[in-house]
Amino acid sequence: MLGKNGERSRQDGGAANGGGNDAGSGAARAPLDVLREVFGYAAFRGEQAQIVEHVSGGGDALVLMPTGGGKSLCYQIPSLVRQGTGVVVSPLIALMQDQVDALTELGVRAAFLNSTLDFPAVKRVEEALLAGELDLLYVAPERLVTERCLSLLERAHIALFAIDEAHCVSQWGHDFRPEYIQLSILHQRWPEVPRVALTATADAQTRAEIVSKLALEDARVFVSSFDRPNIRYRIVEKADARRQLLNFIREEHEGEAGIVYCLSRAKVEETAEFLKQNGITALPYHAGMDAAARERNQSAFLREDGIVMTATIAFGMGIDKPDVRFVAHLDLPKSVEGYYQETGRAGRDGLAADAWMAYGLQDVVQQRRMIEESEASEAYKRLSAAKLDAMLGLCETTECRRVRLLNYFDEASGPCGNCDVCLEPPEVWDGTVAAQKVLSCVYRLLKERNQRFGAGQVIDILRGKTTDKITQWNHDSLSVFGIGADLSDQEWRGMVRQLIALGVLAVDHTAFSTLMLTEASRTVLKGEQKIQLRKQEKRAAVKRERAGKSAAVVDLAAPDLALFEKLRAWRAETAKAHCVPAYVIFHDATLREIALRRPAAVHELESVSGVGARKLEAYGAEIVGVVAQDAD
Repeated sequence: MLGKNGERSRQDGGAANGGGNDAGSGAARAPLDVLREVFGYAAFRGEQAQIVEHVSGGGDALVLMPTGGGKSLCYQIPSLVRQGTGVVVSPLIALMQDQVDALTELGVRAAFLNSTLDFPAVKRVEEALLAGELDLLYVAPERLVTERCLSLLERAHIALFAIDEAHCVSQWGHDFRPEYIQLSILHQRWPEVPRVALTATADAQTRAEIVSKLALEDARVFVSSFDRPNIRYRIVEKADARRQLLNFIREEHEGEAGIVYCLSRAKVEETAEFLKQNGITALPYHAGMDAAARERNQSAFLREDGIVMTATIAFGMGIDKPDVRFVAHLDLPKSVEGYYQETGRAGRDGLAADAWMAYGLQDVVQQRRMIEESEASEAYKRLSAAKLDAMLGLCETTECRRVRLLNYFDEASGPCGNCDVCLEPPEVWDGTVAAQKVLSCVYRLLKERNQRFGAGQVIDILRGKTTDKITQWNHDSLSVFGIGADLSDQEWRGMVRQLIALGVLAVDHTAFSTLMLTEASRTVLKGEQKIQLRKQEKRAAVKRERAGKSAAVVDLAAPDLALFEKLRAWRAETAKAHCVPAYVIFHDATLREIALRRPAAVHELESVSGVGARKLEAYGAEIVGVVAQDAD
C-alpha cells in the first residue's frame, strides 16, 4: 500500500496492492535468470546454485552458511521460482520492515505479519496472501504457531517454508527461542511443502538438534565454508580497554559503522557515553531500554552512516547492514559460536573489516564465575565450561586464529595471513619454572597459612612488593617472597590468565575469587608437564594499510573517489525519500564499481553487480546523470 508521496506506510506490513509484477509473476523461470534480473548478480556463489536447485525442486534442506554468504537468496529465489508464496519464519520483528523494504526495491511482492501491525494492516496482508499477491511473507515464530495463522496458511498457496536463524531451536545454544521447538508442526500440517532451515552458526550438537526438532531427518545438508577471509581477527591484552577501543576506532575506522559488544547493560551505557564524549557517534542498545528507544537507535544505526552501536548480545541477529566495518568486544564472549556470529556482522559486503577484542584476566574469572553460580543443570554447566574453554583456546592460541576458529566448526584450513597472529607471530617461551613459582605460592598460602588470596596478592608476593597488605599478613616471610621479581606485574597477570585458561590454576568463586590448585597443578609442580606460554604483548597493534579510509574507497584514484562520494550523496537523498536504509538502494561495493566504470548510458549499468532490472529502471537514468555531471 502506498502513502502520500509514494511512500509505503509502515503499518501495512509491506503488502502489495493489486496484481503481480516482473519479480513475482508466477511464471516458471530459471533460478539464474531470477538472480540476474531481480538481484543483479551474474552468478551464484559457493553452494548457492545447488541449494536453490534442490529447494526449487521441492526438496528439504538444512543450510549452514556464514553471515554474509548469501543465505537469504537460498529461499528468496526458490520462492520466486515456485508457484505460491514463500513463508519465512524469522525471530527478528524489528528487522522485518527493512527486509521487506529491500525486497520491494527489487520489485518483489513482500510483506510481514508481526505484533507491530494493527488489525486493519493485518487484514490487508492476509487478503493479499489469499489472493496470491505475495511472493514472500515474513512471520514471527510466536505468531506462526497460533491457530489463526496456521488456519490462514492452510487457505493459501505455499511455495516453501524458510526457517531462518534455525540455531534458535537449540536449548543448549546462545539464542534459544522456545517457539522454535513448535515449528515441527510445519512438517506435520504441510508434509508436501519444502522446508529450508538456515543458520550461520551451528556446531555438531546444534545441527543434530535442528534436524531432530524440526523433523528434517530426510533433508539434504549443505555446509558451506565458515571462512570469512575479508575479516581480520585481532585480540589484544586489556590495558584500559575503553581507551584502547577509542584509539582503534580513531586510527582505523573513523567515521565508519561498527558494533561494540559489552557483557552488561551498565557497561553498554558507559561505553556509549565515553565514545560520544570523545567525538564518536555512538548509541546504546540493550534489553533494559525502553522498546521505543531501542527501535529508534536500531533504526538510526541501519539508516545512517558512521554510527557505532554499543550493545549487549540482544542486538545484532539478522542485521543486514552490509557496511559494518568492525565488530569489537570489550568482554569475552561465552562461546566460539557466539563470537563467530557476532563478528560475522562485520563486512557483509565482502570488503575489508575487523574483528577486534580486548581480553584480560578478569574476563576469564568473570565467565567462569557466571557458569559456576548459574542455576542451570550440571550437564549444562559442563557444556558451558567446555564452550568457554574453546573460546579461551582461541584467545590464547599461538597459531593462526582463523585455523583455530574454523577447526572448531570441523573445517580444516591453512594459515590465513590476515590475523594478528599471522601478521605478528607471538613469541612463545617455556613458562614451566615461572608457573611452578605461581603454584608454589598458592600452595604455601593454602598449606602453611590456611589462607586464600586472589591473583593480585599472589603477584605482589612473587614480585617482592612491600605493600600494607603484604605486611599485614606477614607474607614477606614466605619462602616464595620476591622469587618472581624478574617479571613485571603485567607479565605475571598474563601468565596467571593463561594458567587459568589451561586449567592449571582455578578460581574459587565461593571465597572471593581466590586462586586454588587443580589436579593439573600437581604434574606441573613435579616437573612432569611442560608449560608453553605466549609472551605478553609489547608491540603496537596491527593496523590496516588503509589507515582509517573506508574499505570501499581503497585504491580509488582521486577522480573516482570524488565520483564515489557524489554517488553516496545521491544514494542518501534517495534513501531518505524512500524511507529506507541507504544500503537498500545500493551497497557501497556497487557504487564503487560504478565510480570505476563511469557508465555513459543506462544499458552500461546492466553488468554492474547489484543492479537488477527493477533498480536499473528506477535509478539508471539518475545514476548516469550523476556520472555525467561529474565529468563536466
